Amino acid sequence: MTHKRWVIPDIHGYSKTLQALIQQIAPEKKDHLIFLGDYIDRGPDSKGVLDFIIDLQEKGFKLTALMGNHEEYLVKSYYDKKNKKGIFASLTNSKLVKDWLEFGGRETLKSFKTSKIENIPEKYIQWMSKLDYYISFEDYVIVHAGLNFKKEDVFEDKQSMLWTKEFKVIPSKIGYRQLIHGHAPVNLEYIYHCINSEKQDFIDLDNGVYITKKHGFGNLMAFELTSRLLLTQPNVD
Repeated sequence: MTHKRWVIPDIHGYSKTLQALIQQIAPEKKDHLIFLGDYIDRGPDSKGVLDFIIDLQEKGFKLTALMGNHEEYLVKSYYDKKNKKGIFASLTNSKLVKDWLEFGGRETLKSFKTSKIENIPEKYIQWMSKLDYYISFEDYVIVHAGLNFKKEDVFEDKQSMLWTKEFKVIPSKIGYRQLIHGHAPVNLEYIYHCINSEKQDFIDLDNGVYITKKHGFGNLMAFELTSRLLLTQPNVD
């Protein structure tokens, strides 16, 4: 029996929606759950999303969690704040921390019931800082945002893996595998087009779970790599 490989894109703090999607999937422990990053920021329960994924890991589910730009931003901001010295360091936020707060960080802090980034328990920061940047199979390369195909070795540029929105796939550089990513919200119709087109060299799975007022957006997706089945979970938070 072949075990399933499910790819789940940007969750952004929508923990009830994530739980509903996992109920739809009903994974067995040997199935492989692959999360594309951006667990936090924007939505109401970033802490709940992290707790849920960490709990799946601790229960022995086979799981790969990739780094997203939002996790990188939080980790950098956290250590930026922690490493500040002097009397006023605890009273003021650096530009980095202020930018993160504007970037969806305020909602994350609220989910941790604090207004200070340094009060997020260290275990969450440690978990995020150890996340992988990509995973590859015989048939797919999977990453949060995309790859820098201008480089000889596309796996060198970690910033592009987290942040890029513009790239043209050069299939030979990734062994003619299909690239799967999130990061840039696209509508449902486009996601179906990516999956069903014969010559499509990438699939963008991010449907913008937080974009609930725009037609064709606002769902959390799950894509099974072998059967190419796509599940859609509307936002229920």
